[in-house]
Amino acid sequence: QADVAMSQMLSAARAMYSMPPDHGAAAVRMVLEDAALRADWEAELEEMRLRMLRLRVQFAEALRRQSNSDRFDFVASHRGMFSRLGLTEAQVERLRAEHGVYMVGDSRINVAGLPEDGMDELAKAIVSVLD
Repeated sequence: QADVAMSQMLSAARAMYSMPPDHGAAAVRMVLEDAALRADWEAELEEMRLRMLRLRVQFAEALRRQSNSDRFDFVASHRGMFSRLGLTEAQVERLRAEHGVYMVGDSRINVAGLPEDGMDELAKAIVSVLD
């Protein structure tokens, strides 16, 4: 009986995992083909788009306040989840070591992860490593 049970479990597992890339596509298809689910998805997408725009503006304004400069105003007009701040690798490393602020070495920062309630502190840390 154990062999039969194992065989059935393996058969079920194979059916579920022999085409893993299809699982995501099937979920997308389900959402896009159902009018109510699609409307929910589009509303959530719009909410996130507006949040990203708001975060960009808040970040650019905080950087302007902390630096007394328009050096980072471009951040507000970028689109998408990431922006490059134009910092050197050494400045990025200082941010990491001195302030616990992490970003990619080319100074690309994840806008979606910016702290709405800590924007001035983040901007202050960034300004502190500028030459």
